[in-house]
Amino acid sequence: MDRIFLRELKVEAVIGIWEWEQQIRQTVSIDLEVATDARAAAAADSVESTLNYRDVAKQVQAHVADSRFRLVESLAESVARLIVEKFGVAWIRVCVAKPGAIRGAREVGIVIERNADDYAD
Repeated sequence: MDRIFLRELKVEAVIGIWEWEQQIRQTVSIDLEVATDARAAAAADSVESTLNYRDVAKQVQAHVADSRFRLVESLAESVARLIVEKFGVAWIRVCVAKPGAIRGAREVGIVIERNADDYAD
C-alpha cells in the first residue's frame, strides 16, 4: 500500500474544554497519512492521476476553521470522516496535536486510524 502524507499542517481551531478556550482560536498541528495507489500517478507523472495533497490540506483547513471542538479526539474523527468521504480513500491516519495544553509537555494529542468501512452508513 502506498501512502501520501502531510506533516504539521498548522490550523487555527476553536478547541478546548474550558469556556475561555471556546472564545479563542488556538493553533493545532495535524498530520495525515492516506492510503493510495501511486502507480498510475508515477507512470503518468501527473497530479491529475493522484490524490492532490494541496486539495486535501485546503479541505482540512476550511473544515477545521468552520467547526468547534472540545476534544482533539472529536477534531481527529471529524477530519478522518471528511477525507474518507470527500476523497474516497480506503484508509487514513490522523494525528492531531495541541501545543501547550499541559504544563511541562510540548504538546498533547491523539492518533487515529480509520477505513472507509468505518463510515459506511
